[in-house]
Amino acid sequence: MSTRGMVVCPQPEAAESGAEILKAGGNAVDAAVACALAQTVVDPLMCGIAGFGTAAVYMPGSKAHEYFDFHATAPGAARPDMWADLLEGEARDGFGFFIRDRLNDIGYQSIATPGTLRGLEAMHSAHGRLPWAEVVAPAVDWARNGYFVRPGMYAFWNDEATLGRASNRERLAFSASGRALYCREDGSPKPIGTPIVNGDMANVLERIGRAGAGDFYHGEIAAAIVEDMRRHGGLISTSDLEAYQVVRQKPLFGRYRDRIVATNQPPGGGAMLLEMLHALDQFDLASVPHNSPAYITLLCEVMKQATVDKDRHIGDPAFVDVPLDQLLSAERAAATAEAIRRGHRVEVTRVNPGHAVPRDTTHLSVVDGEGNCVSLTHSLAMPAGAITPGLGFMYNGCMGVFDPRPGRAGSIAPGKRRFTSSCPTIVFRDGKPEIVLGAPGGTQIAMGVLQAILNVVDRGMTMQDAVSAPRFSSTSNAIDICNRVPRAVARELEQAGYEVIRNPYNYTIGWVHAVRIDEGRLEGGADPGRDGVAYSVESLG
Repeated sequence: MSTRGMVVCPQPEAAESGAEILKAGGNAVDAAVACALAQTVVDPLMCGIAGFGTAAVYMPGSKAHEYFDFHATAPGAARPDMWADLLEGEARDGFGFFIRDRLNDIGYQSIATPGTLRGLEAMHSAHGRLPWAEVVAPAVDWARNGYFVRPGMYAFWNDEATLGRASNRERLAFSASGRALYCREDGSPKPIGTPIVNGDMANVLERIGRAGAGDFYHGEIAAAIVEDMRRHGGLISTSDLEAYQVVRQKPLFGRYRDRIVATNQPPGGGAMLLEMLHALDQFDLASVPHNSPAYITLLCEVMKQATVDKDRHIGDPAFVDVPLDQLLSAERAAATAEAIRRGHRVEVTRVNPGHAVPRDTTHLSVVDGEGNCVSLTHSLAMPAGAITPGLGFMYNGCMGVFDPRPGRAGSIAPGKRRFTSSCPTIVFRDGKPEIVLGAPGGTQIAMGVLQAILNVVDRGMTMQDAVSAPRFSSTSNAIDICNRVPRAVARELEQAGYEVIRNPYNYTIGWVHAVRIDEGRLEGGADPGRDGVAYSVESLG
């Protein structure tokens, strides 16, 4: 290859850390782990070491191609009917449920058993080259020496509450540690450019660098976590942490045009992505004007069908029989396409639907000079806001996405992994990786990844243009559009009977970060909707 590698992600500090690891002789897995750990420090609402994630690892030299799934699991104390009588509604876009007193949304009962540290450690142990302490060190430095509030962070931190959900301002200020770290004296978030130093998290990461992730799950850190849960009525116990296991499995494969698409297994969002691609493969999309009313209508009906199928069928395969053969079959794709040609409109059913809110997730894509590729999405879901005194990191709020109604694909059960739209993906052409990509964005992750792939494959866009083009989504009966879709287009959609909801942001609907490999040349695409960058290691030299 013409470069020694590339790191693309929404945080310049984290991308810099990954690139420096490549320069130090690390491979793509080393760089990805260093980058992800740095993200947990410098973007504390988007991800954390008490979060969850899913990662694709492709290592052609060793013929390895696998996924590391470290989804958060419902604690052993959770019960299918624990919140059944508290259900008040469902997010319009399907990202979680509202229950009385927001028990599943903010605070200690919203926390599921974290997987991030176990997942990153498993990736490194299997495929990393540099010592563990060396890949943890950049994150320690950012926590110890500080970083500053970026524009994208500040905008997100100031997000207001929407229809029963806690605002991000509430999440930042929920704990005394959060208020001290991230808020001004009046409780408002610290402004752009304010330095942030997190000594408690630096100490935790330094300890993990020495002792390994095990300390988080059965050592001194684990003891502090469990004691804090006990004091505040949290669900997580010692046995939950000790029993947590990463799932390593083969990719889920599909086709689009002349490409092979490798993505993640349920409960990840890969099946949705492949179902949509298979249906769209029945159409000559290149002949339909890009982002025209006809183009948006076609894609949105496919998106809605995949959403309905996800709601009905996709959950943790250890608890739910997921009919992947049926969902990804040629017959299913043909039936979806035929229904669209007939003018059929898919109906997405929600319980007392409320407004959709921005999502707390991040992504990174890494390719090194040996052709090794990593695509990794990790998150806190909707952060719980809770920070154990002296530890410095925020916990996930993953219980908010489980369905409080028993007997459904997404219902609560001890040890069950929640559905996530996260779908870190690698697109292959002629047997070689062409696009390494993924995104944050809640239920709109798969929709953003889908459009980026279509933009490259059907429109011939560069990677940066592909992730920058205006996007739209439909995970309800409405169509969400970004503010760069012209109002004339929206009017035509409305005249056709669609509800169109305009997002005030110009760059939104998932935030895709990707690397395209073109005859050995690495082409990065960092979504302008975040503070992201695409760093080649040479560009830092």
